[in-house]
Amino acid sequence: MTPTSKSTPQTPAPALAAALEPGRARELFRSGLAVPTSGYAAGYTQANLIALPRDIAFDFLLFAQRNPKSCPVLDVTDPGEVSASIFDGDLRTDLPAYRVYTDGVLTAETTDVRDAWRDDLVAFLIGCSFTFETPLLEAGVPVRHIETGGNVPMYRTDRPCRPAGRLSGPLVVSMRPIPADRVADAVRITSRYPAVHGAPVHVGDPAALGIADLGRPDFGSPVEVRPGEVPVFWACGVTPQAAVMASRPEFAIAHAPGHMAITDIRDSAYQVP
Repeated sequence: MTPTSKSTPQTPAPALAAALEPGRARELFRSGLAVPTSGYAAGYTQANLIALPRDIAFDFLLFAQRNPKSCPVLDVTDPGEVSASIFDGDLRTDLPAYRVYTDGVLTAETTDVRDAWRDDLVAFLIGCSFTFETPLLEAGVPVRHIETGGNVPMYRTDRPCRPAGRLSGPLVVSMRPIPADRVADAVRITSRYPAVHGAPVHVGDPAALGIADLGRPDFGSPVEVRPGEVPVFWACGVTPQAAVMASRPEFAIAHAPGHMAITDIRDSAYQVP
C-alpha cells in the first residue's frame, strides 16, 4: 500500500532536513510530506508509535517490559490523548504516514488518522534506532539508507519475543551494512543508547536470525551490502506491529515503518556514559 497524500510539499535537501527543528518537521508531515524520517531533525530523538485499545494496553506494557531491547518505552499517553510529554504535536497527523490494523490485518495506510482515532486508545512511543544514526555519522560510520535517501531495511526473525497476556510475536530487526573495520565502533556507539535499542542483537550471517534473503526485507527498502562490509542487525520498534499481526487484537494504529514520530527530546537525554 502507498500512503495517501494530503498535498505534495517539496522534500527538503538532506542538509536542510537534518537542520529542521522538530516542530517544523512535524509541520511538513502534517501538511502531507510522506517520507522516511531517517536523517530528519538531527540530534532529536525519533520514536515508533503503537496505539492500542485500553483493554489490551496493560498487556502491551508488560510485553514491552519483557522485551526491552525491541520495545523500549519512552512515553505512554492516557486513553484518548493525542500528544505526549515528549511530543508536542498531534499523534494523529504529525507523523509522515500511519498504518491501521483491524483484527491484526493491515486495512489502511494513510497520512492522517484523525477519522480512525478512538477515545480508548493508549499511545506508546517506543525508542527508534534512527536516533543513534547521527552519532554514527558523526563518527564517520556510514549509514547506507541515508546515503541513498531510502528507508532502512527491516526483517522478521525466527526469534520469538517473550509473550505477555494476549500478545506474542517475532523479533523484528533493522539492518545496516558496516565496514568490517568499523563494526566495533558501531557496537560501542550504539550501546550508549539503550533507550533506542542500544547495541546490535546480531552481527554477520543473516541466516542465524532466520533471514533468507537480505534483498527482500519485510519492511522498508533493500540496501546494498558491499564487499568488505558486514550486515549488522539491531532490534527494531516495528516488533509491536509484528505482535499485532500475530496476535490479532481488534484494533491498532501504528506508524508506517520508517515514518517516525520526531520528538522534542535531544538524543543526548538518552545517552549513557
